[in-house]
Amino acid sequence: MQRVRIAERSQWRARAEESGFRFHTIDGLPYWDETAYYAFTLRQIEQDIEDPSAELHAMAMDLVDEVVGSQQLMDQLAIPPPFRDWIADSWRRREPHLYGRLDFAYDGTRPAKLYELNYDTPTSLFEASFFQWQWLEDQRNQNRLPPHADQFNAIHEALVERFGELAAQLPPPLYFSAVGASEEDQGTVAYLRDCAAQAGLRGEAIAIEDIGLSEDGRFTALDDTVIGSLFKLYPLEDLMTESFGQALPASGVQLLEPAWKAVLSNKGVLPLLWQRHRGHPNLLAAEFDDGSELPRGWVRKPLFSREGANVAMHLADGSWQESEGPYTGPAIRQAAHPLTAFDGGYPLIGSWIVGDQACGMGIREDNSRITRDSARFVPHAIIDEAPTRIFV
Repeated sequence: MQRVRIAERSQWRARAEESGFRFHTIDGLPYWDETAYYAFTLRQIEQDIEDPSAELHAMAMDLVDEVVGSQQLMDQLAIPPPFRDWIADSWRRREPHLYGRLDFAYDGTRPAKLYELNYDTPTSLFEASFFQWQWLEDQRNQNRLPPHADQFNAIHEALVERFGELAAQLPPPLYFSAVGASEEDQGTVAYLRDCAAQAGLRGEAIAIEDIGLSEDGRFTALDDTVIGSLFKLYPLEDLMTESFGQALPASGVQLLEPAWKAVLSNKGVLPLLWQRHRGHPNLLAAEFDDGSELPRGWVRKPLFSREGANVAMHLADGSWQESEGPYTGPAIRQAAHPLTAFDGGYPLIGSWIVGDQACGMGIREDNSRITRDSARFVPHAIIDEAPTRIFV
């Protein structure tokens, strides 16, 4: 694994705009960064990322049945009691799921270590699936990458195939929703709608704030159409705390991602995995936080925190690093395993699962060891021979 400088494509911003990737720059700062790429060998991808992703996904899925059958485990995950039967029923019905993302620390020399699962509303999808592949093709055509350069990236094909499988399992009509004012979330949802359409599955778009509630407690579109299935790029734990969300269990709507993903999107799954697979080479020691002082060599994360918010790192040398954010409440502790610096950037591997298949990855890079919402997306390539030339 290396970080390699490379020339930007001259028209990449225009191509991004044309393809709907309008959030390539956020608040005046670059989000998409193609001034460099990360180079991997095929062995590193297959043995260190793809295989562990598939194994950890299977281990996580095996947990769900145990959690939904245990009030004690539901308590540990702080899942609100009024929603527990609904979540358990969604699992027992095996309501289908679409995707998820596992985040890893990896430097090319040691086993990848799982930081967390993003299994409810994972983002950085379009850029990992479509725009990253376009970058690879363009750079090969410009002879800045060798013709045999490849990428761990079958995400788009896997999404289309998965939507084809879901077509018969989702009650119609299907709607895709996200916060109306979020350009990033709307871009992600538009991409997923397009993938569904390519599979022959038609879905309408609606801002989540425009969803109504009928007198008999059904979710409705602006024209009062009852929504049969709802893809929602909106955190389920937030919905469960809002008055609107109180109607979910009796609404009859089928969610994508399904309600049982409330188990796997919760950081409490990390200590549960560790308890059942102690010493696994891709897991970090983890436990539920008891509120005492955080010892050296540990990290504290709230159960429901997102985008690196409210993370506290007490490193082995006694130094601290903390991030701000809105999240409070129950937390976990995880053994510290700081990201490795490459040319001043700290890359975090996001390994994508579609259905139950590990099918691709993206890399977000921050200037600190905590990957925040301001992190940059940096493309990658598989080049078995170590790059010996810097293309500028």
